[in-house]
Amino acid sequence: MADQVTAQDIALMAHLMRRAGFGARYDDLVERAEKGYEATVEELLNPESNSNGLDLDLAERCFIEWSHFTRGVPEYFAWRLINSRAQLEEKMVLFWHSIFCTADSKVQSYPTHYDQLEMFRKHGMGSFRDLLVEISKDPAMIFFLDNCLSHKESINENYGRELLELFSLGVGKDGEYNYSEDDVKECARAFTGWTISNPVPGQPYGRYSAKFVYVPEDHDDGEKTFLGETGRFNGEDIVEIICKQPSAARFISRHLYSYFIADEPGVPSWMETPPQDLETIQMLEEEYYRSGYNIKAMLRVLFNSDAFKNAQFRRIKSPVETVIGTLRMVGDWTEPKPGFEFIFDEMKYMGQELLNPPSVEGWHTGKEWIDGGTLVHRINFTADFLGDTKFPGIQDIVEKLADVGPAITPGEMVDGCLQYLGHYELSDESRQMLMRRAAKDDVVRTDTAEFPQEVGEMLQLIASTKEYLYA
Repeated sequence: MADQVTAQDIALMAHLMRRAGFGARYDDLVERAEKGYEATVEELLNPESNSNGLDLDLAERCFIEWSHFTRGVPEYFAWRLINSRAQLEEKMVLFWHSIFCTADSKVQSYPTHYDQLEMFRKHGMGSFRDLLVEISKDPAMIFFLDNCLSHKESINENYGRELLELFSLGVGKDGEYNYSEDDVKECARAFTGWTISNPVPGQPYGRYSAKFVYVPEDHDDGEKTFLGETGRFNGEDIVEIICKQPSAARFISRHLYSYFIADEPGVPSWMETPPQDLETIQMLEEEYYRSGYNIKAMLRVLFNSDAFKNAQFRRIKSPVETVIGTLRMVGDWTEPKPGFEFIFDEMKYMGQELLNPPSVEGWHTGKEWIDGGTLVHRINFTADFLGDTKFPGIQDIVEKLADVGPAITPGEMVDGCLQYLGHYELSDESRQMLMRRAAKDDVVRTDTAEFPQEVGEMLQLIASTKEYLYA
């Protein structure tokens, strides 16, 4: 390790990789810390092309069930979360999937969902304006929120309402409403004619992805008044007006803060519940306008802010973060092998089924991830993997502890495990509990056949602490 890299540098890098990705093993953290924090941020913001870890065509050869009949299955999404070198890009795909919610329970077309995820990869760190236009043209969204049933002589307000309420503005800001019922109606009028082509039958070759179609003769081209502006607006005009609103800047800033810095309450409460860190929110809002609504620019400001750097272990891990982070830590599923559907099911049992959020509002996060059932399942899953010494990531931790010497103190055992898991921090109560477990003797021998199992058991105990719930 380079002399200039300190334990604090590595701990900060572990924090960055948990938040901007799904965690990293210790040697990777050291390597990134040697590059420097700001250089790593830029690398995350500007990933190399072809860094997804397994191309879909190759994946379909290894996993026959991922073939054209079910192209884009959520298991492939999970595979990319584990293996993609573009970790922030995949984290942003999950971010937008959690906001622009569509569910396979209604869409029932994995190829169409696959195209949506690819759209998030392409536009997820670009212009918020462009992203709103793209999600408005997205066939999965058009079908999910019934805009294909909205015609100039028979308006369906579903998409117009959710675009304002859940996708761009929120109901209110600082105790004031952001839009009116009339704005919802005018917004819905502007998106008439935005529909999808007739579907191709699923048999005999499997589903094809749906395609966006604009039907000008079905578009209401009349004059509309929306958020104080009047004109013969189309959908692009509506998006342009939305992006200028202070409530749009607040909306995206609060979402980024909650996802990357610290848990915030849900969107429905934002009108009456001010941000917990208004100074940081305002800094992000300023960058939103300065950069021309650019998400990457806002992320750069966020990751380099003191608010982010000082927010270690202030967010409860989502089920996806728990499962993917564990698998990346232990080094499992780096190559195709049978049984990957189990991994996807584990997230579902913990309360987060990819491509199937419970409603258009998405998942309730923070402490709402945790209840008696999901907590037990989360701990059991994590402990099972961290305690299995056949995994390369766990073997690496055993070797690093053994390299200290033939005997280590109970404190070195506990602190070493915490360090190599990513510099986790425990309360005095939790640490003392682990110390008592490690202190069967005055020292822990590292040169015995039992030592790897002792390390595995210590990692399992760490995974069962309340502190390990946080990222």
